[in-house]
Amino acid sequence: MYYRTREARSEFLRKVREEAIDFPDYEVIDSPSPELYKFIFPFKEVPRVFFDGIILPTELPSEIWITDTTFRDGQQAREPYTVEQIVRLYKYLHELGGPLGKIKTTEFFLYTEKDKEAVRRVKELGYKYPIPTGWIRAKKEELSLVKEAGLEETGILASISDYHIYFKFKASRGKVVEKYLSVVEEALKMDIIPRVHLEDITRANIFEVVVPFVRKLMKLSERYGLPVKVRYPDTLGVGVPIVEAMLPRSIPKLTWVLRHVCGVPSEWLEFHGHNDFHLGVANAVSAWLYGAGLNNGTLLGIGERAGNVPIEALVFAYAQLKHGFDGMNTKVITEIAKYYRDELGYEVPPYYPIVGRNFAVTRAGIHADGLLKNPETYLPFDTEGILGVKPGVAITPYAGLAGIVYWINKTFDLKGEEQVSKKDPKVQAIYKDVMKQFEHGRLTALSDAEMLALVAKHAPELIKKYWDRLPEDLKAKAVALLDLAERR
Repeated sequence: MYYRTREARSEFLRKVREEAIDFPDYEVIDSPSPELYKFIFPFKEVPRVFFDGIILPTELPSEIWITDTTFRDGQQAREPYTVEQIVRLYKYLHELGGPLGKIKTTEFFLYTEKDKEAVRRVKELGYKYPIPTGWIRAKKEELSLVKEAGLEETGILASISDYHIYFKFKASRGKVVEKYLSVVEEALKMDIIPRVHLEDITRANIFEVVVPFVRKLMKLSERYGLPVKVRYPDTLGVGVPIVEAMLPRSIPKLTWVLRHVCGVPSEWLEFHGHNDFHLGVANAVSAWLYGAGLNNGTLLGIGERAGNVPIEALVFAYAQLKHGFDGMNTKVITEIAKYYRDELGYEVPPYYPIVGRNFAVTRAGIHADGLLKNPETYLPFDTEGILGVKPGVAITPYAGLAGIVYWINKTFDLKGEEQVSKKDPKVQAIYKDVMKQFEHGRLTALSDAEMLALVAKHAPELIKKYWDRLPEDLKAKAVALLDLAERR
């Protein structure tokens, strides 16, 4: 396929030269047959990455934001939220985004009475951020739903790949694009800010369809004096965060083209990723790095198929790029995960980054020993200070004496001379009882309640002396254990 990469390189350089950028009649090029890029997307095999060798400079915008689609895309992958649940989650998004509104917008369906009630309820809260926005199909009659909801902005679905144009719509490129443009223009006439969703852009013909379409959108913006925002969704998760990769799969190149060939300001340019190939977060970060001002995600990444880009991941990516959270309340992330577990019945995988139960937990004795000496040895950041999550250890056959010591010191919040050590005979007795269980065939880690029972057996004075420091969920168990020990 070497000729393909040479061809792609030549086309890219030719299309972005100054004459092409300034050409006034840059029209959509119709084709009698669809461009499906079968050499990239063979369907019977996994998608392929080709390289054109063109490297572009990074240009992280001075300001970047996170946007939310929990109540739109996120609801397409689970049972719909109730209005009360939507209001609760919206409040969490507001708290997480902080006073600067780093979670800038959230979007809603507008079709059912429940959708409309949810919009009314969140607007009544009077929060500045996240700004409620709508989502509609590219139909002029649906713009009335946006007006009725009292929203200033709406997403408009604009499927842009030939897969959609030729097979879903059974129409020509020019006809489909003209329809989109007419809906966008009608929105502008109604003083609605359109946010055009270029569905399936990572399988689209960029220079023959996407570029002329988006440039026309920018001209409409100039004519009506309102922003026309552009969201570019990696609908099937086939984008790659590699700048040298060929279009249409390269998220860095797509971002650069939308910024510099189409002229979309960074603050109007928003990436929307999916995680089908485990690249959702990486693609989102590359979008920021190459000029997009906004990244779209859902709480816990819940979304179509393999999910969307998780908002909590975007929060931490933001902090790494901008060297701080800019007022985002990261401890709310832990509250959100707890709400999903306890109230919504959604089980977050224990190994899930940032919010999984195992995120700040080690199972290895050598790691526990390192944590005892300095928590920075095996933690990437202060999980307790940033997430409100104390680091912990799972008591397994590999936890060792160091694991027992770490569990006791953390559970009872022992400091300085209060702390127990590996040389303590009571710690050694607890360790022996633990190992007996595994020697007799146990496979699972000991629970906190089981560990507390061993402490009550071998060191009940710890429970009595440091009762006030015990986690609330263990106090009732501790009372029962002490009563049992006294009866014995």
